[in-house]
Amino acid sequence: MNQQHQDERSRIREAMDRLLAGQATVSNGSLTIVALAAEADVHRMALMKRHADLKNHFYERVRTETTQIPESEKKLRETITRLRQTVKNQNAAIEGLRQRVTQLTLAAAVLTQTGDAPVPPPKGPVPDNVIPLHRTT
Repeated sequence: MNQQHQDERSRIREAMDRLLAGQATVSNGSLTIVALAAEADVHRMALMKRHADLKNHFYERVRTETTQIPESEKKLRETITRLRQTVKNQNAAIEGLRQRVTQLTLAAAVLTQTGDAPVPPPKGPVPDNVIPLHRTT
């Protein structure tokens, strides 16, 4: 590792300590990667890519040293809750569609059943949107 890389890592560690102690000097003091990067004067993507181990260490320290849950974990938990509800809704819709298929299959079987009895004509006036079905022979 070169000297610049070592300097970044030491700045990140110092920034971690300041943020967790509640003594932010540059950032808004939130316990996020964005605040850590600002506090360490390191580009956020450099922290995410080159120093992923320090990012993970920071999240671990946030979890163990504070009662606060990291923002990324909160968002993931919300996403999981939303996706579970979506799956539940889709399973209910699938079950409704299965029941509907069964009903339509039975209705089609009744309508296509061949028999000797003629279809009686409808009683009373027939609405415009009704087409009478005639049995085919």
